[in-house]
Amino acid sequence: MSAVPTYELPEAAIAQVPVEPRDAARLLVDRGSAEPPEHRRVRDLPGLIRPGDVIVVNQTRVLPARLRLAKPTGGAVEVLLLEPCGEHWTALVRPGRRVPPGTVLVAGPDLTVEVGEAVGDGQRLVRLRTDDEAAALARHGEVPLPPYIHAALADPERYQTVYAAVPGSVAAPTAGLHLTDDVLDRCRSAGARVVPLDLAVGLGTFRPVTAARVEDHDMHEERYAVPAETMAACESATRVVAVGTTAVRALETAAATGELEGRTRLLIHGDYPWRVVDAMLTNFHQPGSTLLCLVESFVGPHWRDLYATALAEGYRFLSFGDAMFLERR
Repeated sequence: MSAVPTYELPEAAIAQVPVEPRDAARLLVDRGSAEPPEHRRVRDLPGLIRPGDVIVVNQTRVLPARLRLAKPTGGAVEVLLLEPCGEHWTALVRPGRRVPPGTVLVAGPDLTVEVGEAVGDGQRLVRLRTDDEAAALARHGEVPLPPYIHAALADPERYQTVYAAVPGSVAAPTAGLHLTDDVLDRCRSAGARVVPLDLAVGLGTFRPVTAARVEDHDMHEERYAVPAETMAACESATRVVAVGTTAVRALETAAATGELEGRTRLLIHGDYPWRVVDAMLTNFHQPGSTLLCLVESFVGPHWRDLYATALAEGYRFLSFGDAMFLERR
């Protein structure tokens, strides 16, 4: 039986705004040895990179998926688009009980949204009526921030990585938010290759483990695609460094299944048989989350010491917080 890893997270430790510049975020470095962790900055990452390393980044882009709409009667309705589904999207509709199937919501003259049936897990099917979906979403949509972020974001691009290229996520792969073109170029100069993959981050990433045993958790599903060139680079690498847990899940799914693209429900926890990833850059995660289960599997119970150190030293937690560089134990 695997207990759910948890800890006490003070509200004051949750970062509400990103640090500027990106690479000024603090970096707690654990080399997988008995040595105490080091306190660095993300700008120091190239000094942790070795010749022959392959750095894997998730190039997904966060959609402007939050729509603030109006019913014909004038009542306000919020629709959060989750994933394309044929000619429809799955979405969260609030307040859903007041929006029966067939209701047409209005964003503007170029976009209306027809709300359909419930499809389970609190989701509805919706259909966007517009001549240019991408342009309409760019005009009317907002980038959705995590529920624990209460401050408005002055620049929506700050919730995108500098290499974001494939629209599809409703949350950012937040470890990558710290990286800059300069940091990546210096990693290449240190002898590393930087290669991409795509995993569409869903809202399920914020869902806590509520089951008594980790293995009984109903893991959320996410779309992923790992280019053959990326997998080949990992297979020949001296060390594979994954930027974020999303890159970890995509790589480990592809290695475990032999499928370079598809949908993954991989829940990494406990004595997981790691196949690809040797080191990772990752943020500090929510108590009782599947992401914390993954970190515990990667470094063992030592994660508690690292998190206690980070809290004692005033590190900033969650999506806009600081980061760790972990080598697998």
